Order: sequence, then C-alpha cells, then structure tokens
Amino acid sequence: MNLFNDRAVRYIFRCDDIGMCHASNMALERVLKHGVVTAVSVMVISPWLDEAVSILQNYPQVSVGLHTALTAEWATYRWGPVLPPGEVPSLVDEWGKFRPTPEAVLAHRPDPDQVERELQAQLDLAMRKGLRLSYMDSHMGAVTYTPELRQRFQRVGLDYGLGLSEWFGEVPGPEIWKVPPERKLDTLLDGMAKTSTPGLYLVVCHPSVKSPEACAVLRGGNADDAVDQATYRHAEMEMLCHPRLARFIAERGIELLGYATLRQRK
Repeated sequence: MNLFNDRAVRYIFRCDDIGMCHASNMALERVLKHGVVTAVSVMVISPWLDEAVSILQNYPQVSVGLHTALTAEWATYRWGPVLPPGEVPSLVDEWGKFRPTPEAVLAHRPDPDQVERELQAQLDLAMRKGLRLSYMDSHMGAVTYTPELRQRFQRVGLDYGLGLSEWFGEVPGPEIWKVPPERKLDTLLDGMAKTSTPGLYLVVCHPSVKSPEACAVLRGGNADDAVDQATYRHAEMEMLCHPRLARFIAERGIELLGYATLRQRK
C-alpha cells in the first residue's frame, strides 16, 4: 500500500534483535541518543527484555515493534517460547528451545495453531511489560516462511491493531549486514545517494556494542560461522551514529518515518 503521492524520498531505519542481550540494549541506547533510528523491533523471549523496556520508556517518539521469534540461532545462547514448551511441542527441541533456522522449524512441521498461540503470548507479554507497540515483524522470517504461517502472523497482528512490516509500501533500502565493517557506512551512503526514485525505503540494522558478552553470544550463528558478528554489529551501531549519515539525510531533505506515523496515515 502506497500512502504517499508526492515526490519525496523517505526512510525507515529499523533496529532488530533489541532485547536479545545486554550488548544490543547498550547499542540501542547509544543510537537513540546519538544516531538515526525510527523503529525498534524488540524480542521478548530473552532475559534482557526488561532492560530494553526501561530504555525505550525514555524515547516515546520511536516506533516499537514486536520482533516475533520462532528460532534461536546462536550456538551458546538459546531461548524458547513464552508459553510452556509442553503447550507448543512442535516448535521446540528436546530441551524446550526453539530450533536454529526457519528450515529446521519447517522440517518439524510446526502446528499453525501452536504458532498462533505463541505469537499471541509474545504480544501479550510485550504489552504487559509496557511496550507501546505499533507494528510487528519476523525474526529470520520464520513466522512468514509459508503462506499458512504468514496468514496466522497477519491475523494476530491485525487482531491486535498493529501495523505489519512491509505492508506500507516500503521497499528494501541498501543492505548492509553482510558488508564488511569498514565499508558499512560508505555502502549505506552510496546506496542512498543512488536512490532517485521517490518512495519509502527500509534499512534494517542489528546494532550491538562489542563487549566480552557480545563476543561470546554472537558466535556460532547458523548464518555464517566465519563472520565476526560482534565486530559487524558494532560497526552498524557506529554507522547509525556517524555524523556523515545525519548530514547526508539533512542535506538531501530525506524524511525519516516510523511505523506509528505510517499507521496514522493509513
């Protein structure tokens, strides 16, 4: 759905995996103070949720979304459902934890009813904790991997009156998560400079500070075991806070939007 009829270029800068660990929360606080971010996607299945909630209470202007999760991708840091594992047996392994990839989730034939109940439980927990949700999206895309799961995801979000990521006509902006740390800022700016078509663009980031915790947690992920995720994510935090990015946005007259504003315009 295209909500705009003018010739403006607009961007959503979204931070995913917030609440996953202390390092991601510390990065969030830094980018909220000094950087560019308009949407924050929070995971509620981690012990660090309360800290993320506390930080976000000080930034009511930022759109907050639920980063719905059915996967736990890190080798040494695993999480499971909000519901008791016995209530969603098709979603968990023998230890009651989520499986590491969307493919592994599908291989074990997730019960759509169990998926829907778990999504509702994650939303309910987020709201009980005080998060002012305006949208929801999907961690690793697991909740939208098949038409039936996507239908359940959409139904839950709409039942709760939330916006759904990619339902507002946004198109992918420059992709930077695979870009080497020293090239992230330049790649982002180069990509934005080539954006001549008016529209709404989405840039997804995964900021984290590089700390001993981050180096331990962000290791052995299924995406690429050879990538130093702590360094990559630290570079994304620095990118979002870099004065060159803020200056570029101001000079180009780019409008920054969050999902709360998009819901109001819909």
